[in-house]
Amino acid sequence: MRSGKTVGNPNVAYGETCLPIGIRSRFVDNSNGLVMHVLEAGEQGRPCVLLLHGFPELAFSWRKVMLPLAAAGYHVIAPDQRGYGRTTGGDARYDGDVGLSRMTNLVRDTVGLVSALGYGSVMSVIGHDFGSPVAAWCALLRPDIFRSVVLLSAPFAGPPAAPPPRIDLQEELAALHPPRKHYQWYYSTHGANRDMQHCPQGIDAFLRDYYFIKSADWKQNQPFPLKSWTAEELAKLPKYYVMDLDKGMAETVAAEVPATPNFAGCSWLPADGLHVYGSEFMRTGFQGGLQWYRCLTDPSFLAELATYSGLTIDVPSCFIGGRSDWGVYQSPGALESMASTACTQFEGTHLIDGAGHWVQQEQPAAVTALIEQFLARKR
Repeated sequence: MRSGKTVGNPNVAYGETCLPIGIRSRFVDNSNGLVMHVLEAGEQGRPCVLLLHGFPELAFSWRKVMLPLAAAGYHVIAPDQRGYGRTTGGDARYDGDVGLSRMTNLVRDTVGLVSALGYGSVMSVIGHDFGSPVAAWCALLRPDIFRSVVLLSAPFAGPPAAPPPRIDLQEELAALHPPRKHYQWYYSTHGANRDMQHCPQGIDAFLRDYYFIKSADWKQNQPFPLKSWTAEELAKLPKYYVMDLDKGMAETVAAEVPATPNFAGCSWLPADGLHVYGSEFMRTGFQGGLQWYRCLTDPSFLAELATYSGLTIDVPSCFIGGRSDWGVYQSPGALESMASTACTQFEGTHLIDGAGHWVQQEQPAAVTALIEQFLARKR
């Protein structure tokens, strides 16, 4: 990557500073209240592929797959999503309008971006982590626009039942010995942003530990399916998913990662790449992304999604995950439901060796090959 002075400046597209040559950076008004910062590779008019990042990431997380996909003949677009990076116009205040980050509005963001780019539809929407359910809902609600979908790291089990099931187990988790809490509910608290953005070890060190501990380089990651959505089963997840009750996330990962860890194997995220994340989240904070979790854990927004109970994804779909990723199994039964009921044209689950949660960064060649094979069958 090239280095330069514009990393961290929200008004400057950073295509000339920290990206591989051939990836461009610009701003696009999505007509849904946002001016979206997007990275792109390939030429306008080719079949368009849209890449949606997760938390705590940016469009930058797709840099390793964008150029190969462009070389295969696609126009590749990766935006900083609502609340992230250099995209502006959202409400990232804890006391602001959290409803702007509800799932249906995130879909509207994406539909608006596609239109602003000059396309009536895209060949595929591809989402990782929290970008995976956004991609899934895009394909479910607007199959005319999103003609196929690839989900990474987070399986999609379909819309919630009507009425939605009870999923808040915080009291039961707190009653365990030792007492625990689920990270999604922690991310919904007022103090989560402060705990991470201003943690004692510094934001670069926190993010380094967080990315490392969820990767295949942390050898303790040996995931397996959970039996049910119960406190006892969820407590089998690593502490970066089901945390000690009295700890924040920065404190959690600092306690789990050794004081002098061996990051030599973590070659997929060198210091200059880590600094892009650190400088951006230091500038913006994490609250923009945390708003999404607040919608996820709020029963009223879950009830809104239950309106679509019974609908299925009827465009071609597939799932890609890391074999060392607990995220594949963190929602018991979701992997199986995705393949059997939620997606009617499901083309397979692919678990990649040597990858944890950050699969497109840890093993970009394998991910790119699978995406290219999937897309080639749609041309």
